[in-house]
Amino acid sequence: MGDLVAAVRRGDADEVRALLEGGADPETLDDGLPVLCRAVAAYDEAVTEALLEGGADPLRRLPDGSTPLLRAVDGGSHLLTLTLATHRVPLPAPAREELLARARHWTETGAEAELRRRTGLTGPVERARVEDDEIGWWCEQLTLGDLTVRDEHRAVLTSLEVRYGIRAPFDELVARALAHPDRDHVVWSDVVFTLGRRFDEETWQWTRDLLNHPDRLHRLFAAEVLLFLILGDAFQGKDPFAERGRELVPWAEPEQDPEVLAALLDAMTHDSAPEIEAVGLSLLTHPDPRVRALVPDALERTWDGGAPARPAGLAALLALARDEDAGVREAACRRLAHHRGPEPEVGDALAALTHDERQSVRISAVSGLAQRDDPRCVEAEHRIGPLDPELPFDHRLLDVSRYRQRREAAAGS
Repeated sequence: MGDLVAAVRRGDADEVRALLEGGADPETLDDGLPVLCRAVAAYDEAVTEALLEGGADPLRRLPDGSTPLLRAVDGGSHLLTLTLATHRVPLPAPAREELLARARHWTETGAEAELRRRTGLTGPVERARVEDDEIGWWCEQLTLGDLTVRDEHRAVLTSLEVRYGIRAPFDELVARALAHPDRDHVVWSDVVFTLGRRFDEETWQWTRDLLNHPDRLHRLFAAEVLLFLILGDAFQGKDPFAERGRELVPWAEPEQDPEVLAALLDAMTHDSAPEIEAVGLSLLTHPDPRVRALVPDALERTWDGGAPARPAGLAALLALARDEDAGVREAACRRLAHHRGPEPEVGDALAALTHDERQSVRISAVSGLAQRDDPRCVEAEHRIGPLDPELPFDHRLLDVSRYRQRREAAAGS
């Protein structure tokens, strides 16, 4: 076994790069196939990228008529397919058509059915959940005999259609997402993102109308797409629906499903209309903490985006700061930490939150006290506790030091 084959098999991307830079052939064979196929079969994105950078050909025609790129589609890995498909820009038209046809076939046939057709086996399919900790989504991996695939083919097709300028029908995209009824699944997430980048009135209306559907999953999907439409695309400077969150109030008010309601409220809070605050205040004692945690962001703010614009908003924040749920307290604390009004009850609430069980709440509360020039921040800083060295540095940890500097400067003047 050659060094490059061994490095690819053990998933050592750094060694693969070093060997390629030293003159190793990126088309080296492993059991009669290019090592790129080995990396694709292992779903090894890092090694795949190293081989592509070193000159491996994703369109090399193999003895069975496939290519490494087509094998990535067969394997059902969304990101791996995009990595290979975008390596050679632009992809030749015949390769593009072949790629789309393969992805469409898997989508229409279904992963399990195609797996059975290819293997000819009828036994039970082994299933395993595969999570991407970096992105936060998951897929299901299916194995039958010696063939393994992942159920991301609908996401593969959706992303390829976008890349090649194909506008899939709205209803078809909805059906793809709902075939994987979990908002953290790769397919659901990719379809939400795809529709959430169609900044046209037609998509807004169709998505909003989906909120009338009797099935909660349809309404949940619609709420998530509406959030993306409202957020817009900062890189392209597009946000045509930034102030349309208020239009969702008639659907939020009667919504009984807490997950759907939370998603709707999340979309609405990016608008600043007073009717949104009214919805938020009505949910102050909602039984689901996911809903209560979004109330602070529903409150109307002053021009600087910090303090609540109305006394009722501040009263709501103070109540939520005492909530039994840590996530709700954290959401309230974030808003209170930016409140610069003179109300002493704000400082008292922040001081109480410096004893919270959750470190992120304690950090936010100490920061809020320091920015209010409240001397209680000095003693409270010691309650923050040891920090996780794996987490990025939080600039709010410097706020007590800045408070001390302001005090020293004032004393010396």
